[in-house]
Amino acid sequence: MPDARPLIPASELAARLGAPNLRIVDASWALDGRDCRPDFEAARLPGAVFFDLETSSDKETSLPHMLPGPAAFGARMGALGLRETDPVVVYDSVGLWSAPRVWWMLKVMGARQVQVLDGGLPAWRSAGLPIHSGPAPEPGAAIFEARLDPDALASPEDVRRALEAGEQVLDARPAARFGGEADEPRPGLRAGHMPGARNLPFPELLTPEGTMKAPDALRAAFASAGIDPGRPTITTCGSGVTAAILGLGLAVLGRPFRLYDGSWAEWGAPGGGPVATGA
Repeated sequence: MPDARPLIPASELAARLGAPNLRIVDASWALDGRDCRPDFEAARLPGAVFFDLETSSDKETSLPHMLPGPAAFGARMGALGLRETDPVVVYDSVGLWSAPRVWWMLKVMGARQVQVLDGGLPAWRSAGLPIHSGPAPEPGAAIFEARLDPDALASPEDVRRALEAGEQVLDARPAARFGGEADEPRPGLRAGHMPGARNLPFPELLTPEGTMKAPDALRAAFASAGIDPGRPTITTCGSGVTAAILGLGLAVLGRPFRLYDGSWAEWGAPGGGPVATGA
């Protein structure tokens, strides 16, 4: 059975292939909206199912890929053959990019044993492990009893209160976007950051090979951004995806976090929260 560690290396996952109830989920997603299913059909881990982030998100909001309600999420996961009691390993085709977001979604909805493949598909390929291709078999239906953990989410009001109290809000966007020197990729958003937030671009947590850095290096990266992992932290980014990479880094250190789901897509919109520029 998978243990409580949030990350699993390719060698360990390879040794577990074929284990009862193990579910492998391809969570690949592209910022430009490109459909990643063709990539999944071209190259995937054995037995993997494809998690479509957009299809599995809230359809009742204009904000991008927001967490849906428990009933909708549970129905979607059941259609993928997942149960909340199954051991699940999530990966993506980049390395550590969108898989942490899906890891967080599953955990916040009650999945009990979820891990991220460290380094994703590139690490699996580098290890010379088997790759499947072609149309994947349809997964058998299952029942996923979703129960939302509200303590894992931060609302805009939570973020405002945290900033006013001097608590830790950590933004995963690139420094130029955080500082307001570069435009946001989504049109219509203001440039800058939440006053009082700290910036830690998510690549700072990753090795050149695309795996998560070792714990001591993670602590140093958080410290460089003025973040104490021992204190409560809210993570944020452009639209809630790379914020989960920061959260995964905190989880590796054994620390909880809350994720601001709306992130800059909500806060930076006209009429959103206050905006600061500069470092």
